[in-house]
Amino acid sequence: MIKKLSLISKKIFFALFLLLFATSCYTQNTSQPSDFWDNVRLGGGLGFGLNNGGFNATVSPSAIYQVNDKFSSGVSLTFNYAKYDNDKRYAYGGSILSLYNPLPYIQLSAELEQLRINRSIAFNGLPTIEDNYWSPGLFFGAGYIDRNFTVGIRYNVLYDDSESIYLNAWMPFVRVYF
Repeated sequence: MIKKLSLISKKIFFALFLLLFATSCYTQNTSQPSDFWDNVRLGGGLGFGLNNGGFNATVSPSAIYQVNDKFSSGVSLTFNYAKYDNDKRYAYGGSILSLYNPLPYIQLSAELEQLRINRSIAFNGLPTIEDNYWSPGLFFGAGYIDRNFTVGIRYNVLYDDSESIYLNAWMPFVRVYF
């Protein structure tokens, strides 16, 4: 009986502690305006790839939240065009990205991308083949940063030669954020 009472009193004490803690957090001064939008940076990236018989270009407007001087995270929209010989691909989609600056002039990045690919293949004298599918990408990159401008290279670890919109797993990029 005493153990049950002790267990009940511990639960009551814990519940009162949580209630008191929540009340003290709620009653803190919240009259300061939120600085969320002061930490949001708009911009985006450009990407391109060249190969024998192929071309790829990407435009990715994005918004990131600057958590601190070293780390930011955000979302991006992606529009892509690729042409390889008789194969044309248009893509659109979105991504989630994180940027980390271990040094003031170095930027490391990780980006998870999901694209809808609209593909058409034209053969001489044959009807055009249409193919539409989803293609994921997971990019890790590194670049040189100077204020709002970053130039670098990224690698797609999920690269699939038969379905990817990109010519190869390596892709140079340019990012600008204001």
